[in-house]
Amino acid sequence: MEHDDESTPQRTSAHWTLASLIALLGLVVFVGVVREGQADSAVLFVALPVLLAAGLALTPRRTAHGQVFAATTVTLLLAAVALHEGAVCVILAAPLVYGVAHGTTALIRALREANRPYAIIAVPLLLLPGLEGSGIAPRVDPEQRVEVVRVVGLPVDRVAERVATGPRPTAVRSAPLRLLGVPTPGQVSGDGLEVGDRWMFGYHGSAHGPGGHLLAEVETVAPGRVGFRFVEDSSITARWFTWQHAELTWRALDPRHTEVQVRVDYTRGLDPSWYFGPVQQVLLGAGMRHLLDMLALR
Repeated sequence: MEHDDESTPQRTSAHWTLASLIALLGLVVFVGVVREGQADSAVLFVALPVLLAAGLALTPRRTAHGQVFAATTVTLLLAAVALHEGAVCVILAAPLVYGVAHGTTALIRALREANRPYAIIAVPLLLLPGLEGSGIAPRVDPEQRVEVVRVVGLPVDRVAERVATGPRPTAVRSAPLRLLGVPTPGQVSGDGLEVGDRWMFGYHGSAHGPGGHLLAEVETVAPGRVGFRFVEDSSITARWFTWQHAELTWRALDPRHTEVQVRVDYTRGLDPSWYFGPVQQVLLGAGMRHLLDMLALR
């Protein structure tokens, strides 16, 4: 039989009051954003684990971290099911959720063990990062851009020809996209570089939800440059970001090599920005490299 090597901390009425206030505030905010269709915000990935950790950490037991780990895991999985998230969302959010939950637990225990119960009043401040994008707090820099540059062993006129033929489905080479099961186009159609020409990217249904499609239209054309606007997006990726504009350019480096650049502007759909901003940059960068593969520009 195992015994704790520390005396059991005493639970006070102040702990109960604070935990109740935190839980009530978090419940109200969480229900509100779910009803507003913003359940993918930081409330799910930051505020919810803070509430969970606070409630468990304030209980007078030394095994708080164990309780928090188990409860966070169960809650994360249940939230994924209830909010129809796929495995990729759970995997991407897990480091953030566990970090927030255990960080909150460690802070609360440190304050309690330091015999400074008044300092625990700062715990509700941990909810602030979870309010980003909920309507209560503003979003931070949701408009983002990703750029990918590749040098291909083709003369510039051959690159132009391949771009004009449009993209075609191809196997995914990116390890992050494959390992995470990130949705990629399974059906692609369209070609041409005239204003009004359209390229369609179709997605198969998966655990993330129904497939849908993304429709891009040629908006501007110039020598070595083509710009696209997005006229329709019912794809399963629309819940995570919104495409705004894309531009594909190419220029000769020498008679046998061409530099190709793809640049995409999008609106990030997930918060908090300090976590999901870099994550989406990495994944969309991999997605743009896959687009170049679909154009046979390897």
